Amino acid sequence: MIQEISINNFFVSTFHQWDSSWFLLSCGDLAKNDFNCMTVAWGGFGNMWNLPITMVVVRPTRYTYTFINRYQDFTLCAFPEKHRSALNILGSQSGRDGDKLSLSGLTAQPAAQVSAPSYVEAELCVECRKLYWQDFLPENFLDARIEQKYPDKDYHRMFFGEIVALKGDTKKFSREK
Repeated sequence: MIQEISINNFFVSTFHQWDSSWFLLSCGDLAKNDFNCMTVAWGGFGNMWNLPITMVVVRPTRYTYTFINRYQDFTLCAFPEKHRSALNILGSQSGRDGDKLSLSGLTAQPAAQVSAPSYVEAELCVECRKLYWQDFLPENFLDARIEQKYPDKDYHRMFFGEIVALKGDTKKFSREK
């Protein structure tokens, strides 16, 4: 059942969700029809500055980069496996080139507290207000494997967002069942 989840009861198999199931990162303003989304597989959840946060990274070459820099909030949505092909479309096609959301078959809807959209088909929506950003600096990489992820030198920008609302399938994402 999709309902509000208290931050203290929020539970996610973090590595599995990011690495294998992915999230849809959405930035912009749904009411103005000025938003974009992209599939993301790198990020995390945690506690920073005594606040519940999520951390996402976006390359400057991605169309979503302009939206996450321009707007003060974003959403991360998780979907059941049956929507994997939609996430593949949203992660491999650019919103610069057309309406990839329509191609995906997903339906944007208003989020509870932020201007970025949620999705009707989502089983989890994490609503975030941006707190901080930092560009990755290659001179700070301590392991050569990291630089290998950047053959085009398009280093990510990292964004920390305070989690301001959570809504999801309580059987899957809440300790309180």
